[in-house]
Amino acid sequence: MKIVNAIIKPFKLDDVREAISEIGVEGITVSEVKGFGRQKGHTELYRGAEYQVDFLPKVKLEIAVNDDIVERLVEAITKAAYTGKIGDGKIFVYNLEQAIRIRTGEQNNEAI
Repeated sequence: MKIVNAIIKPFKLDDVREAISEIGVEGITVSEVKGFGRQKGHTELYRGAEYQVDFLPKVKLEIAVNDDIVERLVEAITKAAYTGKIGDGKIFVYNLEQAIRIRTGEQNNEAI
């Protein structure tokens, strides 16, 4: 089992959700986060005053999947979140040691 974390631009969330649903992923956790990578934030103009925005709004997706679907999931997220511009995001894949569905007690692959 794996946990796939993806940090993407907020306006790409619906596209990514549709893409991962098409490959059979049923569960996802979404969090609104802020951060920066190589772009190091940007400058904005507000009511005539210029100010530096160091942390940009992003969306973090957390998806637990069986090993056999990881590559398809990463590919689906990559294609759906792509804009070609700086700040498209990152995908991280981690090993998942154990998963338990609280309601039924199912464990591991059956729980996800």
